[in-house]
Amino acid sequence: MRFAAVATILASVAIAAPAAAVEREQHVGLDAGSAILGMSDKTDVGVALGAHWAYGLTDEFNLMAEGSFSLVSPGESIASAATPRTRPATTANAGVGVAYVFDILRWVPYAGILAEGYALMGGTLPSTTWIPGGAIAVGLDYRLDRSFAAGVAFRQHLLATDTSTYPSFTQVFARVEYTWGW
Repeated sequence: MRFAAVATILASVAIAAPAAAVEREQHVGLDAGSAILGMSDKTDVGVALGAHWAYGLTDEFNLMAEGSFSLVSPGESIASAATPRTRPATTANAGVGVAYVFDILRWVPYAGILAEGYALMGGTLPSTTWIPGGAIAVGLDYRLDRSFAAGVAFRQHLLATDTSTYPSFTQVFARVEYTWGW
């Protein structure tokens, strides 16, 4: 039984078509998923939508630009003076960075870092709060063919603010993208 499993894995690796990431290849796509905003006294879970673009600097490195909008606390509003004034209803972020691409057959894992800017809005915040920061990017794409891919992405955001206010902001996406320039 164990021999059959190993033989099946080796055969599938041997006959699988390569993904063949290349220089100057461009990717544009849409993201949909969830956002988790951890605050000092509460954690809010909501939905997130985004868009991304990538450009192949080399076979291994991609330049990335992406942005997203997250609805994290739709029911929060300024109700009283006792309500904490740190709970946003929505967050928006945009960033640029670089990713290392592990080009493995049709499965293409990647990891990278981004410099980001964040806007926290609505909810119990008296006004929009602008915060610089960064994100750690990890993902796995599956190349359906040379022009289309689908995958999953994980973003752990690091907001440059007092960590006791917003200690954690995480996004998990399902992604689709169109590629060209190969």
